[in-house]
Amino acid sequence: MSNRTFWSVAAVLGIVILVLANPRTPEETVVHAPDPAEEVAAAAADPPAEQVPAEPASEAEPSADPADWTAPRTPWGDPDLQGVWTNATLTPIERPAGLGDQAVLTAEEAAELEVRTAESRAASDRFIPGNVGAYNQFWMDSGKNVTEDRRTSLITDPPDGRIPWTEAGRERLESDLARYGVGPFNTYEDADTGERCLTDGLPLVPLQGYNMNYHVLQSPGWVAILNEMFHEYRMIPVDGRGQLDPDIGAMLGDSRGRWEGDTLVVETTNFSDKRHFLWRATWRGARPGLHLVERFTRIDDETIDYEFTMTDPDMFTQPWTASVPMTTNQESRGVTSGPLFEYACHEGNYGLLNIMRGARVEELE
Repeated sequence: MSNRTFWSVAAVLGIVILVLANPRTPEETVVHAPDPAEEVAAAAADPPAEQVPAEPASEAEPSADPADWTAPRTPWGDPDLQGVWTNATLTPIERPAGLGDQAVLTAEEAAELEVRTAESRAASDRFIPGNVGAYNQFWMDSGKNVTEDRRTSLITDPPDGRIPWTEAGRERLESDLARYGVGPFNTYEDADTGERCLTDGLPLVPLQGYNMNYHVLQSPGWVAILNEMFHEYRMIPVDGRGQLDPDIGAMLGDSRGRWEGDTLVVETTNFSDKRHFLWRATWRGARPGLHLVERFTRIDDETIDYEFTMTDPDMFTQPWTASVPMTTNQESRGVTSGPLFEYACHEGNYGLLNIMRGARVEELE
């Protein structure tokens, strides 16, 4: 269940983001919510014995005739991107291997996928004796439909819809996957950055089962983006200033924005070197070689066309791009509607202590 309500603005050069609280439980610090991409891959690989009758894949109604629509402006004349946006979707970041070169689902395939995913989620809500489990579907707030264009991946380039790993990058991916949720848990750094309530990194992608919401605020010369997950926010100057000194790094890098027509282009460099951390999504890990370019274009009253390109010669054989549509119409994505409340997950939470204690008890058995 997504935590909602975002409440005030005021500080650095006109913007300060204040938020209220909803503490994270110990179970959640130990186990991440299901990855929507894994749900989709499983559903695609395991069709039902009988075809399930279903309504066509849901599509949001356009808010206006595109020919008559004009991008809104702030009082100082910048394109207005403000609002609470969600990018929740069943469409995975990478195309499932079983779909081969298929770039788009038919309407029937999309509808069947949505039905199978809903059935799979319902079936997962069962008690298993001896297993403490984690959150059930009552607490989840995943998207319930694919993107309007029914793409099989959010990645648009390369054409195969897959992350173009270098050999070294793939080795790191496989190493992280082998450790994830398994351990050993000898220190707090053996838990991934999400379990530690730090961050899951950039860019803005729907990889978790809830909290896929972002509150965008603007003031002259600034854009602020509050990410519901980890209550983290980005302060992005759009006043023409240069990047920070290369020796100054940050987990979310150093972002600088500029306007290209109605599009906000955000270039982020200066990621700190956190390659020794475990990241849930290896490709999002903070590292000095990462260069991220994001593009935000409001295309109607309810939609932002969000696109990002990642470059890192150590990890990827080429730059790659994904398109992740965002909407203020939360209901159209099948998620909870309303404003944001704080998701109060904090570093050093007692869940980490319990992970270490549990590992020590296992060693004595």
